[in-house]
Amino acid sequence: MPQFPLLDSNAYFRRLAEASLPDRSPYFAFYSSLVDGIVTDPALMSVPIDDHLVHRGDGVFETAKFVDCGIYNLAAHLDRLFDSAAQIGLQPPFSRAEIQERILETCRIANRDTGAIRILLSRGTGGMGVNPYECPTSHLYILVYRLGGSFMDLHPEGATACTSRYSVKFDFLARVKSCNYLLNALMRKEAADRGVDFVFSFDEQDHLAEGPTESVGLLTSDGVLRVPAPDRILPGTTMDRVLELAEALRGKGLIAGIERAPIERDDLSAARELMIFGTTTDVTAVVRHDDQPIGDGNPGPIALALRELLLNDILQTPAMRTCF
Repeated sequence: MPQFPLLDSNAYFRRLAEASLPDRSPYFAFYSSLVDGIVTDPALMSVPIDDHLVHRGDGVFETAKFVDCGIYNLAAHLDRLFDSAAQIGLQPPFSRAEIQERILETCRIANRDTGAIRILLSRGTGGMGVNPYECPTSHLYILVYRLGGSFMDLHPEGATACTSRYSVKFDFLARVKSCNYLLNALMRKEAADRGVDFVFSFDEQDHLAEGPTESVGLLTSDGVLRVPAPDRILPGTTMDRVLELAEALRGKGLIAGIERAPIERDDLSAARELMIFGTTTDVTAVVRHDDQPIGDGNPGPIALALRELLLNDILQTPAMRTCF
């Protein structure tokens, strides 16, 4: 029979430092409300096993990014974080202002000009059951890590996509950014297994919903920028901002209108352009869906124009940047 040693804390951390782990160099700084402090050693960036975030997915989160030491659209991310928490009856451990200050300080200590921020509100530690009332208090975790390249920078030819075999989340859970991302992970796996960049879910009425981590929209055959109705999708912070920026294109007569309305499957095949919106993907042109070309099979001018407007907004609009 194998004999496993009982480790004290010194031996445990020594073995952890020697263990063969995935590369953690992209992790720059981590805040935990358990200790109300920040660490920069990735070996210390951990969440307790009895935190319901770990074994139940009971929590909510946001992913934001910062460029040139300015966090983009932070107010919208905090709005959605607190709204998601309220929908599942999770009381944050700090006020909004206190959480924002902890985010800014973690970014300062990370000492990077550009990066990503994962903000997690957990139900808290307290037991291995499913009852949320096992947890006496919620917890906050903040991780600052490396931001990957924008999809269109890496793939200027555009993206491919297909219809997912997974249906959209039901009822109010579709509008909560919860830490239970099993369905989203399976969709991402599905995209890789099927050799496409993204997959999109549809609801029971065969209306387009969203990708695993992206919002979706299209330019109709008559030039209207349309995104799905809001009842069965996660409110997209990037999508909402892009719709605001798109008013400039409507003012120039480049698009005929902007609307939130159901998108039928046939609307995709007839679309002039198909695009996705996301914090890390910005605006990405989808050039093929279900093995059929969108438009002429190349990134469309409206998607490219919206992407340019968004990138300028990220860098040049003071009201959209929270600097640290």
